This record gives sequence, C-alpha cells and structure tokens, in this order.
Amino acid sequence: MLERHEIEAFLAVAAELHFGRAAARLRVTTGRVSQTIKRLERQIGAPLFDRTSRRVALTPIGRQLAADLGPLVSGMEDAVRRAVDAGRGVTGTLRVGFLGAGAGTGQLALRSVALFTARYPECEVRVHEAQLLDTRASLRDGRLDVLFASYPFDGMASGPALTSEARTLAVAADHPLARARSVSLEVLADHPVVQLPAVTSDAFKRDRTPDRTPSGRPVPRGPVGATFTEILNHVAMRRGVYIVGEHTRTYYPRPDIAYVPIRDAPPIECGPVWLETNTTARVRAFVQAAADAHPRP
Repeated sequence: MLERHEIEAFLAVAAELHFGRAAARLRVTTGRVSQTIKRLERQIGAPLFDRTSRRVALTPIGRQLAADLGPLVSGMEDAVRRAVDAGRGVTGTLRVGFLGAGAGTGQLALRSVALFTARYPECEVRVHEAQLLDTRASLRDGRLDVLFASYPFDGMASGPALTSEARTLAVAADHPLARARSVSLEVLADHPVVQLPAVTSDAFKRDRTPDRTPSGRPVPRGPVGATFTEILNHVAMRRGVYIVGEHTRTYYPRPDIAYVPIRDAPPIECGPVWLETNTTARVRAFVQAAADAHPRP
C-alpha cells in the first residue's frame, strides 16, 4: 500500500519532470524526494523514471501509474473539500455567472442571489457575465461555481429548470419571413442558420443549429458567431437566421431584426448549471435558493 507522501512525491515529479522543482513544490529537500522515489520503485519492482544528467522522463510503467493515480487523488481532495464545506456551513465566496446570450438569465441570477444572500449573509456572492466562448471553461477552472444558462448544457450538473419560453426565429427586418405570423422548423432547410462557436457542446448545437429539419431535410450552415451580439449581427445582415427564446424580443430589441414565433418547436428552458465535482454546500444552498426564488406552477 502506498503512503500519501509517496503518492504526492511521485505525482509532483511526474508533473514537473524535475526533482528540484518537485521538492520546492512539496517544500522538502531534493534528497528526500529522490529517496522516496527510489523506495517507491523498489516497492513496485520497476523504474518509474528514466534519469540522466539532463532530463527526467516517465517510463511506460510510471506514465500508467500517474494516469491511474491522478484522478483518484483529485477525487479524494474533492471529497475532503466538500466535507470541510459541509462542516463549516455556507460561508466563503460563491461565483455566479449568467450567459449574456440567454435572455433573462441575468434576472434569474440577481433574484437568486438576493434570496441566497438573505439566507446566508456570511457567504460573499460575486456575479459575472459569461460569454459563449468560455462558459464551460469558466466552470471547469473555478472562475464560476454556478452558471445560469439555457438547456441543454451537457457534461454538467443542472436543474431545476426555472423558466420556460417559446422559441422564435430571429431574422433580418427585411427578410421574407419577417412578416410571417409564425413559421415551422421546416423553413430552416430554406435559409442558412448562423452557427455557434466550436467550443459549444454538441447537444446545444443540435438543439439550436440542427443539421436537419424534423422531416430530414438538410439545413444549410451560415457563418459562425463568436458572441451572441455577433450572431445577431449576422442575422441583421441577412447572412442567416437563428433560433432564440421569445424573451429575446424584450432583452435584445433591434430595429434591424424581427422575431417570428416557431409553431412546432419545444420550449427553451433555463436554469443553473455547475461542475458535478464542485457540488459544495454553497452550491447546493444556492441552487435551492434559486428554485425557491423562481417557483413554477
């Protein structure tokens, strides 16, 4: 059975590929790290590192061991952090984001924060606007703990859905569809659809920018918009159309864009999303406050 300090020393050297830097990272001497690795190699019965005077490299066995141990150690640290959070109660700092492209998500965030702060005044809440390009990355690297966004947001914990709105098709004000009372999803086969950034999840792309209509007709691809404003600009210039929620008409009114109801599409739902491994006491309490602040029939 490996000791904790042996695992820490091994992973530090595996990450740094340098005994001196690994020792500095662990705040111990280089000699102690070297001795620990040698003892670990004797226990395993094979070298874990190839050492020369110029470089340190993982052996195949060492590379596999690092790949196996890394997630286990990370999971243990997450478990301890969640236990500490639960023991301390809802304190510290919570970072909440809302997706600027989601009409009304800012209001969802503010109402939720107001109730959460009233319940847990010792927890500081910081609110940030997120953009399409970095929503997923900001949750993974800890810049955000919770994000209000439109579903589907696959790969993350989510729910409950707090709002539901009908879908509309954003078209240029002088587009042939602009004066229609409503349209079917089948019209997407006749007009290019503005595309989302490459970092957007596949599930969200399938939902907002489908490859085919419900009957199977191919949908032409329009230009990519890196931000929601860019998407609307492409629409206004008649480079394509785009599916949005009906509240976009209120939050993004533009004289050069018309919003036409889609009569045969399911509603768009919005709510909180967060990284599953970051389900702390703070996050759980905030999601509950969000649900309480937006009761649905």
